[in-house]
Amino acid sequence: MESLSYKTVSANKATVQKEWLVVDAEGQNLGRLASKVATLLRGKHKTNYTPHVDCGDNVIVINAEKVNLTGNKLDDKTYIRHTGYPGGQRVLTAKVMQQKNPALLVEKAVKGMLPKNRLGSQLFRNLNVYVGAEHKHEAQQPKTVNLNEAK
Repeated sequence: MESLSYKTVSANKATVQKEWLVVDAEGQNLGRLASKVATLLRGKHKTNYTPHVDCGDNVIVINAEKVNLTGNKLDDKTYIRHTGYPGGQRVLTAKVMQQKNPALLVEKAVKGMLPKNRLGSQLFRNLNVYVGAEHKHEAQQPKTVNLNEAK
């Protein structure tokens, strides 16, 4: 008697096919851009997605300075950090952060959408954010991804 065998195949570090992808942030809303980039980093768009394995792609985000923040987020959104000393809480608004380092604005948004564990730290290392249209990863022959057409 012939029987069909359907076995769940879990991806592992050796069987994962990683690609390099370029995402243009120009004209994109920050939160929507970050959630789509986090999905690409996590590998949830692939058929062999495994939750506990880094099966996502390496993502390059260009034109980080041209990302949109809707509503009053430029003035109202705050980023809080602490120096470690008493009274050392520092607050930056999104407007100030966009002027100082727009790449950090995108990085913080994406990092907040990744898992808060060792896997999340490993996935975050696969993200490269650049101000301007130039990046230093031409040798990897990255594919351009249009986020407006992606799911």
